[in-house]
Amino acid sequence: MSLPEPDEMESRVASDLDVLVSVLPERIQDALATHGDLSGLLEVVMDLGRVPEARLVDDVVALGEREISEADIAHVTDRIGEFGEDNRAGIERTLHRISAIRNRRGRVVGLTLRVGRSVFGTIRIIEDLVLTGKSALLLGRPGVGKTTMLREVARVLADSARKRVVIVDTSNEIAGDGDIPHPSIGTARRMQVASPARQHAVMIEAVENHMPQVIVIDEIGTELEANAARTIAERGVQLVATAHGNTLENLVRNPTLSDLIGGIHTVTLGDDEARRRRTQKTVSERRAPPTFDVLVEIQDWTTVAVHDDVAAVVDQMLRGSDAPPEIRTLDDEGNVARSRPARAVPRFDGARQRQGRSLLDRPVADLPAKSDSDNGVSGDPVSDPGADTDLIPAAPERTTRIMPYGVNKGRLQQVVASAGLAIDVVNDIKAADLLLTTKNYYRRRTAALRSAEQQGKPVYVLRRNTLAQIEQFIKAIARQNGQSQESTAVVSALSEAEQAIEKVRVGDKDEIELTPQGAYVRHLQHAIADQYGLSSTSTGRDPRRKVVIYR
Repeated sequence: MSLPEPDEMESRVASDLDVLVSVLPERIQDALATHGDLSGLLEVVMDLGRVPEARLVDDVVALGEREISEADIAHVTDRIGEFGEDNRAGIERTLHRISAIRNRRGRVVGLTLRVGRSVFGTIRIIEDLVLTGKSALLLGRPGVGKTTMLREVARVLADSARKRVVIVDTSNEIAGDGDIPHPSIGTARRMQVASPARQHAVMIEAVENHMPQVIVIDEIGTELEANAARTIAERGVQLVATAHGNTLENLVRNPTLSDLIGGIHTVTLGDDEARRRRTQKTVSERRAPPTFDVLVEIQDWTTVAVHDDVAAVVDQMLRGSDAPPEIRTLDDEGNVARSRPARAVPRFDGARQRQGRSLLDRPVADLPAKSDSDNGVSGDPVSDPGADTDLIPAAPERTTRIMPYGVNKGRLQQVVASAGLAIDVVNDIKAADLLLTTKNYYRRRTAALRSAEQQGKPVYVLRRNTLAQIEQFIKAIARQNGQSQESTAVVSALSEAEQAIEKVRVGDKDEIELTPQGAYVRHLQHAIADQYGLSSTSTGRDPRRKVVIYR
């Protein structure tokens, strides 16, 4: 069975809705019939002592005026399958799911009858990803279509790709209730799970007993299941699964499921490494390779966000860099459009504009002031100024307004006066162009600092509150006004670093040596490499000392 063509997709939607409606009390069936079109029906809710409701995609409709009685609930439970330990039941040969709410004595006092649909063609939006053999994890809020897409993935991999696919179906939600699976999974095989607590054991059993090439799992939610998923991946089996959470960031912060994306642990850096990274000595890092190569955030039925290299994205997130996903949308004709938000990645098209927090894409005056070592920074900007600018802006002189925070105001005014620059020292962040603080104050992350960053004001950090440090910072402002030849040299050196980073990232070379530079420029090159998640070191002796960039 091949994937439907775009013009077939809309007509190939199977829901067996009549079967679900038939188990409802007759008065509720009549109320549904009067509503008309039920194509958008998600579920019917029946709670003891309340009026039943039909929940649609964009509306909630009361089904009559009569409250639900115990007889109404019994009418439904007598016509469906048995409830499992997870209080879920089904209707044989359908994909519908009935979930029970029980009182303290175990008696059913509420039912949620959820419509199960097999929608052919939903995999088209991620078809290229799953057919590569990479393990893929699907995330999304309840009801967004995770299980529907998972079911279609199983069918296409089994029928079109001709792979041995085994579905671990804990709640019979993928392949339906009963011993015979629903035809929507194609030739994929289905293993039922007696108890949700045994899902991890059945996952391992599937690998050991049935030699699958692909295992499909719905709702990985415990540490045991995450460990089982890692074991399966390490045996070379492709995994396609869903998990609790809406975004990749949710998994990074979830101690139970973070193992799916490599696990997060805390490490203590040495003094030199911490200074080079410009971070605290205690940082979070990825512990191991991720179980899943690709992560898909399902936003709605026709839109997904794709992280196609989970390891690289997690590393960037832990280092504080932006890692926007690829956005894919499916139109009415079945065509997939792709786009990616602006991010801090190298661009070599001759017309550079700022992308995120890239150091190269800032005016040179926005870069750290010179220091005497590769790792010592004075006047270090730690937040993006915000507005797009050319790399080398025009040089009309304008007044720069600086708000000192923890910096000796008298010393700052003294340096400004002696430099004779168009600089004002102000006391209000709203009136300031930038905020100048010290290392000790910045570590406290006070409300004033957070407010400055929220307003898009760049925050510069001095290592010490000394006259020399303040002078170095003011010299950086002077370079902005002067547009010296030194500025052009810095831009050229940073451009060389970003081009080398791109070559290492795509695998053209394992390491690249840059042109020898002074300590100040070397520090900027180190910062760029760190921003993109690569390693770098300085080698040689001045004046031939240079930066080496490597994985």
